[in-house]
Amino acid sequence: MAGKRYRLSTVKPRLQEAPKRLQTASAAKAHKRDPAGRLMYGRRWQKERKSFLQQHPLCVDCQRDGRVTAATIVDHVKAHKGNEALFWDRSNWAPLCASHHSAKTVRTDGGFGLPAKS
Repeated sequence: MAGKRYRLSTVKPRLQEAPKRLQTASAAKAHKRDPAGRLMYGRRWQKERKSFLQQHPLCVDCQRDGRVTAATIVDHVKAHKGNEALFWDRSNWAPLCASHHSAKTVRTDGGFGLPAKS
């Protein structure tokens, strides 16, 4: 056994792209997003998002419930569905915490067996 050599070629077929089930959540989310929407979430969006959250640091839903929670997500109140004017309309933006954004997404986009609302 000591004299047996293994060829490197036996390892090569195992080095493949990770299966789709192992992709990160953000990669899967970006893949699902429509092409027009995907183009809008670039450098300009990151800059505008940061500015908006600095001006509106608290989650509006938590404030309504009498709690103080930092907003981490800028939500499009009305889904823009690739409409660039609606996407950049700050009056259509709301600062939300991750918990409230997730709950809203489940209600509007469907999830956990719920139908999507149009």
